Amino acid sequence: MHSRRGRLAVAVALLAVGLTTALPAAPATAVPHGDARGGWSAGWASAPQHPVPGNEWDGPNWSTEGFRNQSVRQVVRLSVGGSRLRIRLSNRYGTGPLRVSGATIGRTTAGAAVRPGTVRRLTFGRSAGVTIPAGRDVATDVVFLRTRPLERLTVTLYLAGSTGPATFHENGLTTTYRAAGDHRYDRDGRAFAGEVSDSWYYLTGVDVAGGPRPGRGTVVTLGDSITDGYGSTSGADNRYPDQLAERLAAAGVPMGVANVGINGNKLLTDSTCYGESMLTRFRRDVLDQPGVRTVIVAAGINDLGTSELPDFGCGPSPKVDEHHLVAGYRALIHIARARGITVVGTTLSPVAGSVYGRAEESRVAVNHWIRSSGEFDAVADVDRALADPEGPGLRPAYDCGDRLHPNDAGAQAIADAIELRHL
Repeated sequence: MHSRRGRLAVAVALLAVGLTTALPAAPATAVPHGDARGGWSAGWASAPQHPVPGNEWDGPNWSTEGFRNQSVRQVVRLSVGGSRLRIRLSNRYGTGPLRVSGATIGRTTAGAAVRPGTVRRLTFGRSAGVTIPAGRDVATDVVFLRTRPLERLTVTLYLAGSTGPATFHENGLTTTYRAAGDHRYDRDGRAFAGEVSDSWYYLTGVDVAGGPRPGRGTVVTLGDSITDGYGSTSGADNRYPDQLAERLAAAGVPMGVANVGINGNKLLTDSTCYGESMLTRFRRDVLDQPGVRTVIVAAGINDLGTSELPDFGCGPSPKVDEHHLVAGYRALIHIARARGITVVGTTLSPVAGSVYGRAEESRVAVNHWIRSSGEFDAVADVDRALADPEGPGLRPAYDCGDRLHPNDAGAQAIADAIELRHL
């Protein structure tokens, strides 16, 4: 075994053992981590990221400047419905305490408008506002609002003071609105007609409970830009996890889907631009989802594709090959199994002709291991679902244009490759 490869593999294995047998006590928060009691599921989720400036690929965002005496209005689509809900907020990457002066939730009509009569005040320990220490998360009190699967809800936060840099999720593929002053209870969207962003801010989850059928918990989709939805149509909710939620809803399965993909994210290596590694964030982004019962792991192509390339200020790009990825997969499987969570692995999608074409040999080797090792509880063969039968690479009908990321039809093919009985 190559000495560098051996050291990384051993480190990954030790991390798995450490996470399951020697975890330090988590800081006390108001978030009921991983709690399935009461039938809670993640109706919607996003993975928080460190604030970063906007760029030419992802566009501008408000994360580095934060907010001051402004209302932020954000629209999400639920994967599952119910009769009760709560939202989760994060100040994980804040530089100081975050004061949320107030928050509301209501049914979305169009744009920033909210349906009259549906706006509910959200409280925190029966208080209108809350202060979230840096590095911490919080959940609201339960609010009663009957919702349906695939329904859109609007969350409005009022931030009276100066927040400093904001914990956010960059690739929202959505429209987020902000306006000066307190507009929590505005029904029309006129105050929000000015500034918009394509990212989510502070909002990391909308949890749902109750309803006519008992909830079956949450399936968490862990991954990179393909999970995050890059290449799908903005504002259309056509990411593969969205389309998986549509399949579950059509089948009458009351199961939440929590999308914790991050654009550019890696399995093994932290990045200042693209988030902590999946190994690093697995506990908080996966295990802490309410009612989690299954995780779908779609990881590794960024590790292979950027191996030993210049980091351009985004963090290290160490040498990574199929042996490193296998060690990383085994670590995640070990952590999940210790919690009784089913692990579905996906093969790595085609990259021939893309900027990651150099990783083809390792990608093929990784896919062989995923298909043949039997170490995942189930496998979704995304590679075969997306491959061009006429030659190497993505099927043209599934290509968003860069020969790497699937378009809406490709995202549907990924969702269709996942057998609902494995969830």
